[in-house]
Amino acid sequence: MKALTRTTKETNITAKLNLYGNSKSSIDTGIGFFNHMLDSFVRHSLIDLELQCKGDIEVDYHHSVEDCGIVIGELLHQSLYPVGGIERFGHASIVMDEACVECSIDVSNRAFFVFEAPLSGKIGTFDAELIEEFFKALVFNANLSAHIIYKRGKNLHHISEAVFKSFAVAFRNAIKPNDRIILPTTKGIL
Repeated sequence: MKALTRTTKETNITAKLNLYGNSKSSIDTGIGFFNHMLDSFVRHSLIDLELQCKGDIEVDYHHSVEDCGIVIGELLHQSLYPVGGIERFGHASIVMDEACVECSIDVSNRAFFVFEAPLSGKIGTFDAELIEEFFKALVFNANLSAHIIYKRGKNLHHISEAVFKSFAVAFRNAIKPNDRIILPTTKGIL
């Protein structure tokens, strides 16, 4: 299990991550909806995650959400590289009632991020636009290439949950062990 503590003037985060876990989570960010989304990510990616975040949520949720993405991304990076013996590529299309979101991931050690989802407005007290900020921070700190593409839906909660679940399942598929793939690249290194 990898561990990391990150302290800034805006947040204090401690986290532990097990890449090949059993969907065990202990998450407290002080933001109920975000806790729910992170728990969904853990459950469907099959990682284990302990995360405690004390942030300046009296200002707003931005710093906490983005910094959690940084920390989780750094822990994923520590756990993934150097790459070997995994599928490398993963894809998932997830339906949540009327909503459908696709995610494709390449464990490439090169950060690239595409996010096309109409997430603006409030989900309770949570700014839906912060979901893009979370994934941008996670993807760039984990050095993944990820495309998250909205296909349909109207309910912001459903769309958001489909985003988290599609990323989780695509990630789970990308890191699936495969003994036949020693190094998943023609370059010789990732």
